[in-house]
Amino acid sequence: MTDGTRVLVLNAGSSSVKYQLIDMVDGSRPAAGLVERIGEADGRLVHTAADGTKRERAEVFADHPAALGAVAGELAADGLGLDSPRLAAIGHRVVHGGQRFTAPTLVTDEVVAEIRRLIPVAPLHNPANITGIEVARTLRPDLPQVAVFDTAFHTTLPEAAARYAIDRKTADEHRVRRYGFHGTSHQYVSRAAARLLGRDPAEVNVIVLHLGNGASASAVAGGVCVETSMGLTPLEGLVMGTRSGDVDPGLVFHLHRVGGLTVDEIDDLLNRRSGLLGLCGDNDMREVLRRAGEGDEEARLAFDAYVHRLRKYVGAYYAVLGRVDVVAFTAGVGENAAPVREAACAGLEALGIAVDPELNSVRSGAARLISPGYARVAVAVVPTDEELEIAQQAFALVHGRN
Repeated sequence: MTDGTRVLVLNAGSSSVKYQLIDMVDGSRPAAGLVERIGEADGRLVHTAADGTKRERAEVFADHPAALGAVAGELAADGLGLDSPRLAAIGHRVVHGGQRFTAPTLVTDEVVAEIRRLIPVAPLHNPANITGIEVARTLRPDLPQVAVFDTAFHTTLPEAAARYAIDRKTADEHRVRRYGFHGTSHQYVSRAAARLLGRDPAEVNVIVLHLGNGASASAVAGGVCVETSMGLTPLEGLVMGTRSGDVDPGLVFHLHRVGGLTVDEIDDLLNRRSGLLGLCGDNDMREVLRRAGEGDEEARLAFDAYVHRLRKYVGAYYAVLGRVDVVAFTAGVGENAAPVREAACAGLEALGIAVDPELNSVRSGAARLISPGYARVAVAVVPTDEELEIAQQAFALVHGRN
């Protein structure tokens, strides 16, 4: 246990490191920043101090140790060095925790080995997450390091929801099941949506729509996730910026046998050249909306396909939950694209879901209701805060509150 009150949250990607220092007493952010294009000639670090001033450095960060060393230097320059006694823990975002990690976990050599063992089911993310953990442990070996897993919130899925209908032996041998992702966001937003209604999360059923470049939906019954749209990988589910979401699995065989595409080419197609980008050539919803407003038919089709899939999932998750108290939109598109929210809820009035056009058009960084007073189901915009969720979970663990 430590007497510190601050948590440094690290999100190490394949070529980037995002960080925030969060004070758990008042929720303030003494520092935040981003190192991007690690290992490239045009690397950049942007550090934001508590007063909002920014410092930028353009240089080559050869690897993650160099990048995290630079982060430590920026923090030290603000008197917030990693040796500060006010630092209680370092919280790490880890994308895939499999079935073993169902809660925030103190990092040990055994934990790192298990995260490494999960690399085959998260080859793009877990290696970078491990690197961030290992470097941070080197920089502060005496400080508690806590892994918070994107998949953990979804480990409560009933087996009927988590299992794919394939041969059980094959599935178990290769760890094939629905894991779900964006879990820290879904957990944070589902609780925040309940608080917005002035109710205990244990009493509230929520459909969370996390709509960014990656997008996912979840059904949360009384604080427990019972269904989610992403599956074995983050490819399944909603139409996304560059990912296809749901497709007929036979598409893969067709493209290989008839189209002559290799497995790697099909992987690239479905993950990087599909979704909004594949339908209209743009993966930025702002550009899609602009083009659609100007009469561009490809952009209009992309928008229609996107919201059609959203409505379908809302209806399906309503059936899963049986009763819905609130539909919560979050992340970049969910928080900022009023036309998406309006279109996603259009035609669902029979389910008690409706959007007030005036409330929906208001731009705000605060959690807010956008449904009319008469609606049986509240519709809300709830800004997500995955870093705060990670910090809260890490702090609670090191202070014995989990």
